[in-house]
Amino acid sequence: MSAVLPQALKRFDISGPRYTSFPTADRFVEAFSAADHGRALDDRRSRAEASAAPLSLYVHIPFCESLCYYCACNKIITKQHGRSAAYLGYLEREVALYTARLGAGQTVSQLHLGGGTPTFLSDEELARLMDMLRRNFDIVAGAELSIEVDPRTVDQARLAALAALGFNRLSFGVQDFDPDVQKAVHRVQPAEQVFALVAQARALGFESINVDLIYGLPRQTQTSFARTIRQVEELRPDRIALYAYAHLPERFKPQRHIPTALLPAAEDKAAMLAEAMARLQGAGYQYIGMDHFALAGDALAVAAREGRLHRNFQGYSTQPDRDLLGLGVSAIGAVGASYSQNAKTMEEYCDLLDQGRFPVTRGLALSRDDLARRAVIMAIMCQGQVWFEAVELAWMLDFKRYFAAELERLRELEDAGLVVLSDNGIRVTPEGRFVLRAVAMVFDRYLQADLNRSRFSRII
Repeated sequence: MSAVLPQALKRFDISGPRYTSFPTADRFVEAFSAADHGRALDDRRSRAEASAAPLSLYVHIPFCESLCYYCACNKIITKQHGRSAAYLGYLEREVALYTARLGAGQTVSQLHLGGGTPTFLSDEELARLMDMLRRNFDIVAGAELSIEVDPRTVDQARLAALAALGFNRLSFGVQDFDPDVQKAVHRVQPAEQVFALVAQARALGFESINVDLIYGLPRQTQTSFARTIRQVEELRPDRIALYAYAHLPERFKPQRHIPTALLPAAEDKAAMLAEAMARLQGAGYQYIGMDHFALAGDALAVAAREGRLHRNFQGYSTQPDRDLLGLGVSAIGAVGASYSQNAKTMEEYCDLLDQGRFPVTRGLALSRDDLARRAVIMAIMCQGQVWFEAVELAWMLDFKRYFAAELERLRELEDAGLVVLSDNGIRVTPEGRFVLRAVAMVFDRYLQADLNRSRFSRII
């Protein structure tokens, strides 16, 4: 596969969404209000089958002690840990609004703490947060409880505290082991520290350990990144997320600290990806899709092989589509046929909660066309194939007529050997899985009508 990768990338390395949702978050509108979100919650409660289905929770912890120059997340840089205690109070107010609307004791099968830096919170604050969530929701036995971890903020005692709180999945932000690259992005963390933490996490019994890597960072070379990949092979986490760095300094101010001259050339970036993919697969990792790898025995790899892979705002998931409650500043939720996003600034988020209102400031009510296209795009992103009959039965449409223009646009990708079109469906080839986003983009009617794609990262 790696031999054909650079050629495919050169032609289809275009800007486009990551499709953790469809329509994508940039299509959310301020016309979607907290009242609209409330009606979606009321609809869930009124439908027995929806009300009985488990929820997924995402909690956004925005605080970080120091600035990572590559970061595009919603964050607050501060060393004042007192701010997090006040924030937990506002999270509790937000949860109270949900329990008042949906009823207390809603079952939860998936919880993810993201940021920012969730481990900015002290052990006592994390315990307070988890106790609050358990008092208001029924977190079922066997639920996936995951947390993003900055290795600089934890030690063995903190990992033990996370395990005691019920977390069973960890995601370590590594990015790169090379000291020069770490200095260039203002995130220095010795490899020895990460190796020790992963060993300790395994000893504590965490079910799945993920490591985040980024290629295309300043001062990275093919040689240096190959060395990082060899170290990751030795570390052997259960999962690996291999992200492309998207340099968008006009949108993300921290990236203005990175001189463009320090970034690797596009050809070097493509070569880094090709070699990393070849090495990881050779080391026993299954390529899940886009930028995710997992060992064969990991739940994510098993779900991919069995066709049970799903995708949500946190990325690939082993669980079916759940109604997702997004808690905290800027958090995104999905309830029924709607998406919602909380206020992006702490001031507005807290002000709305002070008024006793959901802090939702934008969102989207999905149309029937949106839902049909979402089904197609998610099938591409998760299964790498679309069966016409399944879409036709679910949405009462004639696939070839409804998506005639899209099927015609797919011919170019078919000619490039990236997809196979048949009378029954669309299949992404092994080579095409490296550019899944380009295949999915064909069915994105918003994007096809939008000439300004520069706000998105490039596929590679």
